[in-house]
Amino acid sequence: MTSGRRGRHLARAEAARLGGSPEAGVADRAATAMPSSPLRVAVVCSSNQNRSMEAHNILSKRGFSVRSFGTGTHVKLPGPAPDKPNVYDFKTTYDQMYNDLLRKDKELYTQNGILHMLDRNKRIKPRPERFQNCKDLFDLILTCEERVYDQVVEDLNSREQETCQPVHVINVDIQDNHEEATLGAFLICELCQCIQHTEDMENEIDELLQEFEEKSGRAFLHTVCFY
Repeated sequence: MTSGRRGRHLARAEAARLGGSPEAGVADRAATAMPSSPLRVAVVCSSNQNRSMEAHNILSKRGFSVRSFGTGTHVKLPGPAPDKPNVYDFKTTYDQMYNDLLRKDKELYTQNGILHMLDRNKRIKPRPERFQNCKDLFDLILTCEERVYDQVVEDLNSREQETCQPVHVINVDIQDNHEEATLGAFLICELCQCIQHTEDMENEIDELLQEFEEKSGRAFLHTVCFY
């Protein structure tokens, strides 16, 4: 990719952050914060608690149509020891988890940030959601670790094709801690903004991902599935 092409992608991301095109004036930026048809985005981690919810929070504030999910059979949160996690059903609300951990050990779960995270989560939606139970269509699905990526792709490929609408599945590995979740969420948001403002998503996305790999030092996985 030429340096001019690389620069255009990043200029679009910066313009998207400011709310307009790279060439737009202040008034135009104010009037064009997002295109009329935002990407339908899903962010997926294992338990729909930390990484996917941090990205959900930031993308939602940027105006994206976004949902978040987990792919695990149960929701797992850190417990008093590595081999003693707190395990919940996906039907359990964030508020119920919060109150359960508050009762079990307020000091521990305040100190490790879990109560703060659950408080954030319950302000976004009532409970975690499992990706395999959602039949909504998305333009872009972002996963936060390779195992989750494999589970999402396997699930999409197991479904009966109905519309043949493409969905791009992209993985970027994000460590499951609060600091990395925040850094990863901003990277995901910048990537979504660049993709949103491409002129030809289908033909530009591979070059865009290569650029993000070079810029971030992270490896991305990418495939296309069909609904």
